[in-house]
Amino acid sequence: MYIRKKRNRSGTTSVVVVSKSSGKYKEIKSFGCSSSEEDIEHLCDKAAEWIRSFGGQQEFDFDDNRGKELEETARVVNNMDAVLINGTQLLLNQIYDSIGFNRIPDDILRHLVIARVSQPGSKHATVDYLKSYYDEDIDLNHIYRYMDKLYNTQMELAQQISVEHTRKIFGGKIGLMFYDVTTLYFETAQRDVLREPGFSKDGKTTESQIVLGLLVSEGGYPLSYSLFNGSQYEGFTMIPMIDDFKQRFEIGDDFVVVADSGLMTRTNLTLLQQAGYKYILGARIKNENESVKQWILSLDKIDGSSYEYIRQNGERLIVNYSEKRAGKEAYNRQRGVARLKRAYKSGHITKQQVNNRGYNKFLEISKDIEVCISEQKIAEDCKWDGLKGYITNTDLDAKRIIAEYHGLWVVERAFRISKGTLEMRPMFHFTERRIEAHICICFIAYKLYKELERLIGINRISMSVDHVLDAAKTITTIRIRLPESNTYFTKTLFLTEKQLAIKPLFNLKDRKN
Repeated sequence: MYIRKKRNRSGTTSVVVVSKSSGKYKEIKSFGCSSSEEDIEHLCDKAAEWIRSFGGQQEFDFDDNRGKELEETARVVNNMDAVLINGTQLLLNQIYDSIGFNRIPDDILRHLVIARVSQPGSKHATVDYLKSYYDEDIDLNHIYRYMDKLYNTQMELAQQISVEHTRKIFGGKIGLMFYDVTTLYFETAQRDVLREPGFSKDGKTTESQIVLGLLVSEGGYPLSYSLFNGSQYEGFTMIPMIDDFKQRFEIGDDFVVVADSGLMTRTNLTLLQQAGYKYILGARIKNENESVKQWILSLDKIDGSSYEYIRQNGERLIVNYSEKRAGKEAYNRQRGVARLKRAYKSGHITKQQVNNRGYNKFLEISKDIEVCISEQKIAEDCKWDGLKGYITNTDLDAKRIIAEYHGLWVVERAFRISKGTLEMRPMFHFTERRIEAHICICFIAYKLYKELERLIGINRISMSVDHVLDAAKTITTIRIRLPESNTYFTKTLFLTEKQLAIKPLFNLKDRKN
């Protein structure tokens, strides 16, 4: 970057800071214009000060003599000890420490977590990444031995730290707890006590899998997780995990459990009530008794309207109607039925189609295994378009109930980021200890991801987490040896527009050591 004096048509002179990249010039910042030579020089001084303070350039004591300037520059360059592409490491290390994970006194965990956020991959790829970018020489077998240690000693502490930090964010209370499950598959059909085939949310029907239960707070901050056998029915996972979470972290009763209809079993409702938990669950309104179903279908379908049914035990059934939801459900059904009719017309109804939950409710199968499409079932299904039910034992109003339930998307997003961005799966570990350790590393990594997202919002930076990380990957730190004192001067450079935009996320100072 350098200062340019630009002559204007009005006769004044503008003072701007200009950068050159790929042969193109770009104005970075304007400092005003004037026709007075004295004012222009003052504007140039301000521009020079801005470059020194904010432009990422080190001030050197050069005089006007170009020969001396070149000599001094050469001396500094010759004493340069290292140029590190370490912006991501600096940023994530700060966040790691601010959350409190530095209470776990193992640098390997720190390296594995930060690598999982910045460059997710296999443990072998992580070793190469740490060596290439951070000059960290870690043996792969050492990582595997550490994962066995993590399983034994540090998983509990990692979750404790996450809970404490989340509590701090929300003023000491958890409030809402969102619960959901997903499945994580392995590229093998091999079975053991943890890995078994089961209902796969990834469509991997033949591979072994595990079931992951996740608790998050409002806003999607991770609280705790549990692993279950791959064949475990998801409805049986919720109560054990909530009970365990409450006992381990002593959170009291001041929280509301929110879960979708897939976890809404009568057993779960009974256990929630017996334990004294408050809850908001998605209701399976089509499975209600006949009198309740008739009441639901008799409701006036006014967009945004909500209706309430009080059960004998005080439990409330909230039913809401949405024209947008009705349109979406009608459209999806029309597409599904159209595909089914094309298959039926061709005479190629397959077992897969019959078993597909999106199709089979519209099929009728006679005793002689004759299959036909039921127009009556299609018509019956249409009656429910736009209707959505919620079950709760709270005293919150219907509008609040619906709003809190829709907050479940934060769990879905947590799974999406963990599986996709952080590459939690597929997994290539085959022992229970290392599987659990891998999930723990991903759990901590997701916590860092969410905290970075929160800090971006606080600093009003108009960039996503992924874009911030991409910008951080371009930030370098120079280390210059001071020969007379045999010490080092270290400075992290923020030069480009994107680098300057994320600078508030860094708490860095030039260092002499």
